[in-house]
Amino acid sequence: MSFFSKLRQRLTRSSSKIEEGVDALVGGGDADRAAPEQPAAPPAPAPRSPAAQAPETSASVAPAAPPAAAPPAPIEAAPIEAAPVPPAPVPPAPDARPPASRQSAAPAAPQDERAPSKPPEQPRPSATPPAPTAEPVRPSPQPSGQQPAQQPAPQPAQQPGAAPPAAAPPPRGFFARLTGRAAPAAGPADAAPPPPPSPREAPRRALDDAMLEGLEELLISADLGVETSLRVAANIAEGRFGRRVSADELRALLAAEVARILEPVARPLPIYPKRPQVVLVVGVNGSGKTTTIGKLASQLKAAGKSVVIAAGDTFRAAAVEQLAIWGERAGVPVMKAEQGSDPAALAHDALARAQAEGADMLLIDTAGRLQNKGDLMEELAKIVRVLRKRDPDAPHNTVLVLDATTGQNALNQVEVFQKVADVTGLVMTKLDGTAKGGVLVALADRFGLPIHAVGVGEAIDDLSPFDPDEFARALTGAERVG
Repeated sequence: MSFFSKLRQRLTRSSSKIEEGVDALVGGGDADRAAPEQPAAPPAPAPRSPAAQAPETSASVAPAAPPAAAPPAPIEAAPIEAAPVPPAPVPPAPDARPPASRQSAAPAAPQDERAPSKPPEQPRPSATPPAPTAEPVRPSPQPSGQQPAQQPAPQPAQQPGAAPPAAAPPPRGFFARLTGRAAPAAGPADAAPPPPPSPREAPRRALDDAMLEGLEELLISADLGVETSLRVAANIAEGRFGRRVSADELRALLAAEVARILEPVARPLPIYPKRPQVVLVVGVNGSGKTTTIGKLASQLKAAGKSVVIAAGDTFRAAAVEQLAIWGERAGVPVMKAEQGSDPAALAHDALARAQAEGADMLLIDTAGRLQNKGDLMEELAKIVRVLRKRDPDAPHNTVLVLDATTGQNALNQVEVFQKVADVTGLVMTKLDGTAKGGVLVALADRFGLPIHAVGVGEAIDDLSPFDPDEFARALTGAERVG
């Protein structure tokens, strides 16, 4: 388990790729937020325009003079209508009002706001005979009967400007809705509990077609492959389509589905009673075959097995020296040959020595070769034929070492090597330097070959049996890495 704690620390790129992608996927779209109170702020007092209220004020000016209790109604209405006319009529004296009373009637009202003594200055009863002739626009007798019914409505709106206590009604119309919805959201005396769950539980999104399509793209970008990504997304949607899920729930579902695919193939390298057990290690150039052999030899030696290594990579410069260093670290003898010699002959001699010494395990290294090079793949087939002349069952295990950075090309490698060398198991290396660890899921889903181990570093203990649950959680970020 200590090894996979290291794996989870080093799979930062892989986990962050899917983890951040899931966060963006759930956070986008029609995700539900825990604060839907914002749309409930339509301002009620906005329709207060001077043009709209002008007709009401003009009608209310005439009846305001006869009743004594009605002056507050024209108080606010008069200044609104007097805005275009006020400058000229204010200076004239009260004696000249009978001729100019029609023009000064509007400015006379603003003066009434400050002192109640100004209504006597406007002698409306004295000017009544000329008023009907010059004021046909304002039919005072008709609305006078209807005004008492219309006045109670403007009175609450006009009071805020007149006195500070009356300023409360306008805020009620504007803020009452906002505060009314905010109160139930916060809850009585429970305002503190809601904030903690909101940041983690608030983002939720329906598991619909759009979300599944985004999930498939995310899995494909993580190198799970098209077929595997479609299958994983379909299995997640089964029985959950339309349900709203959070990012944590989606990561947990992904981890469970990945672990379900990997569970049947998580099997360590089998040990047979046959002595010596021949393990042929194959792979393309630079996949980590030599390093994997050194780590595997160290673990077998620690388990009490007698091991012999055959340095069959006679083509790459310094390959034999590199394997000899690993043999010294593990305390295992290494059989060498001249550079450029026939690797099949070396494999035959190594098997003869292991049989003579009664060794438990024979690990044979081979030269790296691309799967699309027919002559090199035929050379590998020759090694298998030569070994079977000495032991018809050899090699007992053919381990294909895959570099995680190759991505989907690993699928082609498995297909070709399986035809030539009858691959029996896989080892995935370099998971610490790539965001493409998802190819392991695609390999398990397509071929079903056993995954013996994974490597995440150059240290001799950086190779361990494959744990599907830990790998799935590290890959999907179901438990945050670090």
